[in-house]
Amino acid sequence: MNPTRTRLDATRWHWQHGPIDLILSADGTASALQAAYEACWARFVDVLPELVGELKQLRQPVPAEVASSDDTQLQGPVARRMWSACHPHRTRHITPMAAVAGSVADELITAFAREGISRAFINNGGDIALYLTEGQQYRVGVFADLASFSPVRLSRDQALDASLTLDAGLAVRGIATSGWRGRSFSLGIADSVTVLARNAATADAAATMIANAVDLDHPGILRRPASSLKDDTDLGDRLVTVDVPSLPQPLIDFALARGVEAAQRLLDQGLIEGAALFLQGRVRVAGIHHTGGLLTQRAQIKTEAPCSKYAAC
Repeated sequence: MNPTRTRLDATRWHWQHGPIDLILSADGTASALQAAYEACWARFVDVLPELVGELKQLRQPVPAEVASSDDTQLQGPVARRMWSACHPHRTRHITPMAAVAGSVADELITAFAREGISRAFINNGGDIALYLTEGQQYRVGVFADLASFSPVRLSRDQALDASLTLDAGLAVRGIATSGWRGRSFSLGIADSVTVLARNAATADAAATMIANAVDLDHPGILRRPASSLKDDTDLGDRLVTVDVPSLPQPLIDFALARGVEAAQRLLDQGLIEGAALFLQGRVRVAGIHHTGGLLTQRAQIKTEAPCSKYAAC
């Protein structure tokens, strides 16, 4: 299982190493881009072995009694990012694995923070780290139905559920999405929750927790022990959502309200910059200005960066 890299077009690369699957893009001078990509690749090839070496500990819950985010035996920089991102949520069950994708993206985007690079992004399965210099921006498309997303479908009908314009003047440098229809397990019933934060690791952990909070008791909701679906899951026997029936409007609103309450707590703590919560055609927004073009529902736009199961950046 060796790392691979493939140029997709003049500005985008696809890198893969085991479960790590990245789309990268950057704008800048030719010499700066070459140096940044080579530095990023040199770091990329070591990330997976480092994580595997500490995987047993990374699958353990962050103890609620640990007061400091620095109080960990984890050694690798990505592993420590994961721990720090999950530490604020430690009063509920969370393992550092909840922030793995965002932490990898954050670690690698640092290679582009150099003279001659105007902007860059790294999209790790939908968890996105951004680098923006003054005057630069990215347009981000959000696709709520994670299970049915495909780049082909997007290219045919541009069926985005929202768009975001993020410029260098905003604090946002990380985007992450979670939900029961995605590639990871969820305890809740949200189709998707997209979170904006100061880095991708923080957004990743927060999206997981907010998506878990979009929930209610209903006899039609099907749940299974995580361990029965995946042998090496860090969730153990906790029940995860595997199917959600069509729900009446009052129940949709109730579940979304619970998620918004969780998102607002994280906003009040300064952990996130905003969140958009989607469930069966309904959306709730916390902390994101949905006027002036920052958030546009059912946006029919052409996005600038590649799509994934979670988002199109």
